[in-house]
Amino acid sequence: MHAVRLHTFGPAENLRHEEAPDPVPGPGQVRIAVGAAGVHLLDTALREGAADQLPFALPELPITVGREVAGVVDAVGDGVEESWLGRRVAAHLGLVNAGYAEFAVREVEALHPLPDEVAFDTAVAMVGTGRTALAILHLAELTADDVVLVTAAAGGIGTLLVQAAKNAGATVVGAAGGADKVERVRALGADVAVDYDVPEWPELVREALHGREVTVALDGVGGAPGRAALELIGFGGRLLLFGWSAGTVTELSAQDLYDRMLQVTVALGPRLLTVPGGLRGAQDRAIAEAAAGRLVPAVTRFPLRDAAAAHRALQSRGTVGKVVLIP
Repeated sequence: MHAVRLHTFGPAENLRHEEAPDPVPGPGQVRIAVGAAGVHLLDTALREGAADQLPFALPELPITVGREVAGVVDAVGDGVEESWLGRRVAAHLGLVNAGYAEFAVREVEALHPLPDEVAFDTAVAMVGTGRTALAILHLAELTADDVVLVTAAAGGIGTLLVQAAKNAGATVVGAAGGADKVERVRALGADVAVDYDVPEWPELVREALHGREVTVALDGVGGAPGRAALELIGFGGRLLLFGWSAGTVTELSAQDLYDRMLQVTVALGPRLLTVPGGLRGAQDRAIAEAAAGRLVPAVTRFPLRDAAAAHRALQSRGTVGKVVLIP
């Protein structure tokens, strides 16, 4: 098979599309003929060898990168029913990095059977990014009375948060970087869409809301945009932090909490494990939401051989939604 292998930590060019042995499923495992593989910011940190940005230890090289796959089961290991053969499935590979390939193996209990109406790239987006979005939404407890501000609203998580907030009946403000992304956010149904590359964007939000205040901010950007989002929240509002793609976390102090009586939640890591059913339950619900058409992930596709280009585009924020590789 062909796979994208990493032999040395470093720039995107270190990702090499090359021949690799076909994996063989062990006891309790299946092999998946991959139809789509997810690309995650954690993959870029792993490729760079940035141990301080990873929730796991750096592995010994070489490795095949990748954490999420969807495709068709084409082989089963000992103890696995042959009825799995030919079934469309998605799987999160957890801490194993082996998704950027034409074949991947996973334990059968980790599989999510896919209905025919869920495409492989959609499934990859929902089993990874979608599960995180649903866990964030569970913690946010949005209602029709909320005014919800979503930063990075054109990103993989952001696009789903905008749709879900609209589904809840909330008024939605989507902030994204660049005119093209703002138009995509508006097309998702956001009531207000603004470009946070424009310095006066917070004032544009205030004008557009005509005196209403943000009640909930969902912030995965951090840095200056995250701070500006915090300052738009009204008295007694909620702030959920789930990332810092700007490079630094949103700056806040105990004084901010007292001044605005804010409720602040970090929706990351172990906190997400507290949602009903854990991450497995969130994955199931995410795929079900996609199958029902209630949530439609945005996807940017690259051929498997162009994994390096996918990494560069993701890190430069030149993509919309979830980045996937197609073997």
